[in-house]
Amino acid sequence: MRGVSLPRILQGLMMNLNRFLLGLLLLAAPAAWASEDVHSAEAHADTAAVHVEEHATEHGASHAEEAKEGFDPATVIMHHIGDSHGWHLFDWNEHPVSIPLPVILYTDNGLVVFSSAEFHHDQEGTHVVEAGGQRFVNIHEKIYYASDVANEHGVYADMDHETHEVANAKPWDVSITKNVAALLFAAIVILALFLSTARSYKKNPNGAPRGLAGFVEPLVVFVRDDIAKNNIGHHYKRFVPLLLTIFFFIWINNLLGLVPFFPGGANVTGNIAVTMVLAVITFVVTNINGNKHYWGHIFWMPGLPVFVKPVLAIVEFIGIFTKPFSLMIRLFANITAGHIIVLSLVSLVFIFETVWVSPASVLLTLFISVLELLVAALQAYIFTLLTALYIGSAVQDDHH
Repeated sequence: MRGVSLPRILQGLMMNLNRFLLGLLLLAAPAAWASEDVHSAEAHADTAAVHVEEHATEHGASHAEEAKEGFDPATVIMHHIGDSHGWHLFDWNEHPVSIPLPVILYTDNGLVVFSSAEFHHDQEGTHVVEAGGQRFVNIHEKIYYASDVANEHGVYADMDHETHEVANAKPWDVSITKNVAALLFAAIVILALFLSTARSYKKNPNGAPRGLAGFVEPLVVFVRDDIAKNNIGHHYKRFVPLLLTIFFFIWINNLLGLVPFFPGGANVTGNIAVTMVLAVITFVVTNINGNKHYWGHIFWMPGLPVFVKPVLAIVEFIGIFTKPFSLMIRLFANITAGHIIVLSLVSLVFIFETVWVSPASVLLTLFISVLELLVAALQAYIFTLLTALYIGSAVQDDHH
């Protein structure tokens, strides 16, 4: 295996650029308003004038007013970066087209399973689904037990429409949501990538790598030599599979999150539950493999006055938890912030509704999106590097 080739790594990153730019143009395309029938009237001139005025008010001014006042960028952005029980594809004649996902609930009556299509894309709890002898409503992609009677807003829940707080109890939701489905898809992509590379090496063990193997090899060598070996030391070999899994998992999911159409667009690494699990893995591996010198430096720092050691022991013990916590927050915040910036720039087109804003919005969106391609790889590198550093500090031998 040869050393790392930076142009080949960058070439791999740019392979996704053409597909991403196509999706970006589709995302920034102006929305199409549905036409409405104009009512005809046969009356006197005064009555006709009134009808025309009402038509202009209802179908012109109110339509423009809804476009400005009805468009809430914060709601749109949070909807796109949040998780959901269905995978939205596009809108057709003002009706959403999406892939339904299985809703799996653990309730007082046991396990209940049904399709998310039963909610009819309802986000406000106005449609009740009956399953397993119980009734459920979906309010902002959170499932609650439905009330027996709807409130004044038609919602089958005790809901405050100003704060959006719901008093109804919730079942234990273990559904396959959009993020879960995207995570499984990314796992399939990673498996296909490495199984194909393994078959290539098996067929031609002594030849130069070609195809996917030629793309994967520099990245594997980079993680092995520049991250694992340099930061862990001579114990690095047993941790290379873990570091490779972390690196490719984060990188592939970051790239798929930048693709605004199916099967991309899910905010997997921008979900704090996912980054928390990755951080917990780092926490467990680091501390399980910690040797006596690692724990000795935490609880009784050598070479320091005795009265200082208890204070440092408290600080070092807290550091055991703050290190993985920083990993969790860093990845979550950077990926989520990138999505919010891109969606905010696209929203400018619908907020100002002028042709002069569109070019600036699209160019800025394009710039940030290309920057996000680099951030996708950078965040995978940083998470893997810090994981290797923490493991290295736990397994390194004592040096006098």
